[in-house]
Amino acid sequence: MERGLFWLPLLAIFFWLAWQGSQEYQKVEAYRAWAEQFDRAKYDIYAVLGQKGDNITWGKPTVKGPIKLETFSLFDVKKIHLLVDDKVINIENPPEKGRTIELEFLFPEPQHSIRVPFTEIPLAAEWGKYLQGAWQNLQSEGEKS
Repeated sequence: MERGLFWLPLLAIFFWLAWQGSQEYQKVEAYRAWAEQFDRAKYDIYAVLGQKGDNITWGKPTVKGPIKLETFSLFDVKKIHLLVDDKVINIENPPEKGRTIELEFLFPEPQHSIRVPFTEIPLAAEWGKYLQGAWQNLQSEGEKS
């Protein structure tokens, strides 16, 4: 009897973990279908991000596909920052640890910014470098015309 009472919670934990794994798998599969439309895309537990040309789309992953999608143009961005623990950091020399990691897109309108969360600093830094390069190319093209 005692053995049964001991194994019952472990069995419940096993089924809960299996259900969680199934949910995460469904999120990844929904993301994969969504990401096909983009030139470059990323998935993590906090946010999905896709880039097609000068447009950036981001939202929250769910099992039915990304929700709360927001799209903006890099043409409209004034500056891109990498934030770790709400501090702007050097994208070329990021810290190894941090609790909150975000790419911040600042717009010309006062107090308007978009923050896209990331789970890993190296991934956020890589995206930040890439998008800063794309943004700078757009800015220089705009100045030429």
